[in-house]
Amino acid sequence: MKRRGRTSLLVEGSLLLTVFFFGTNFVAVKLAVEEIPPLPFAAFRFTLAGLLLWGLLRLLEPESRLRRGDLLPMLGLGVVGITLTQSVFTIGVSLTTASNTALVYTTSPVWGMLVGMALGLERPRLRGILGLALALSGVGLIVRGGLEVSGTSLVGDLLILAAAVCWGSYTMLSLSLLRGYTPLAVTAYPMVLGGLAIFPLAAFQFPSLDPGGVAAEAWAAAAYSLLFSSAFGFAGWVRGVSHIGANRVLVYQYLVTLIGVASGIVLLGESFGPSRLLGALILLCGVYLARRQ
Repeated sequence: MKRRGRTSLLVEGSLLLTVFFFGTNFVAVKLAVEEIPPLPFAAFRFTLAGLLLWGLLRLLEPESRLRRGDLLPMLGLGVVGITLTQSVFTIGVSLTTASNTALVYTTSPVWGMLVGMALGLERPRLRGILGLALALSGVGLIVRGGLEVSGTSLVGDLLILAAAVCWGSYTMLSLSLLRGYTPLAVTAYPMVLGGLAIFPLAAFQFPSLDPGGVAAEAWAAAAYSLLFSSAFGFAGWVRGVSHIGANRVLVYQYLVTLIGVASGIVLLGESFGPSRLLGALILLCGVYLARRQ
């Protein structure tokens, strides 16, 4: 009984750290992509983080090897959770504010719920449908309010919304692989495969990458994003999914949003007008209603 309680505390503790790293990562990515092209940044960030986790996997769990029959499912998870999510996310962050990113990204639990319904893991309920409608209404107000502020764009906000769809799907889809692999394995393999898959997409941006011309602040932000958000954060997130389920873990997205918005305002001096505040409240109420079990 004590061991189970200790494990639960460790899981909750790692999730809270993950929430902090994910929340501050919006600012880190924003700072990094101001000087590093978005797609090369995403490709190197996740490939290197995945290789780091793969090295830890070999050290800590040498018996955990990828079975041939699971190569395509792991690749598919990597394409959804890394290639698509992070490519779209990184470009989106470069076009909008960190606070807008944090708010719009909050819709990921709703999309995870819809994927669960499509896969027969959840039954559609009236409050879920109402929550989805409220969440999307909140997104609309946030986007509308953000367009009145410098540093935002409709394209950027829509790209973040697409990334949220992919992230919610990734969280739900990881459940099937967690039945046969450890959380570290389900983090490492898709991250390496998904990171490598970004390189062909990033090919046209590599000519504009000038490592010598990148400021130390941008490199520090990139390193923070790679080590704390990508490596530790993804491992902590998937570990949480394996222990307490996708539905409960996705609720932590609320805290990610709070930290993300606060970080954007405090560290980047981003403004937060009445329209976006109202949109944020409606959005959070909608996500809560949709995810309430």
